Amino acid sequence: PQRGLFLDHIDQPLLETVLRLVRLLDTPRDIGMLAPLALRELYYRLLRGNNGRRLYEIAVGDSQTHRVTRAVNWLNAHYAEPLRIDELARVANLGNSTLHHRFKALTAMSPLQYQKQLRLQEARRLMINEGLDVSSACYRVGYESPSQFSREYSRQFGCPPSTDVSRVRRII
Repeated sequence: PQRGLFLDHIDQPLLETVLRLVRLLDTPRDIGMLAPLALRELYYRLLRGNNGRRLYEIAVGDSQTHRVTRAVNWLNAHYAEPLRIDELARVANLGNSTLHHRFKALTAMSPLQYQKQLRLQEARRLMINEGLDVSSACYRVGYESPSQFSREYSRQFGCPPSTDVSRVRRII
């Protein structure tokens, strides 16, 4: 089974903390004083929860999980560029094989699969929200071949890009 990131149930104290933080939006003058306190409580409750150790590993600056998080963030910002694992490993300050293993443990995907997901999701967004045609979206997100893009898009979303975009536009 794929591990990746996790979902967990939210307990009542954590839910109340989140709601208190959101309700501060109704009283902007209180945000400066109360938001830092609510955030501190939120962090405390998250770290004391079932997945606190995993969250801690993501947040701590020198843990391997945090290093992989840096690689994920770099990919999020540079998804349209050709993927060079050695450069990604340098960003994460990990060896290539360690990066690959830890990346897959955190995201349930290889770096290349993750990049492909980002590209396809962004291309879909560009076509639906900004009206780009298939080939423009394809090139904008870093694909060099519209036919490869269409094959991967169809595999991901179950139909060719133009069909999918038309279907989604009818729904929304």
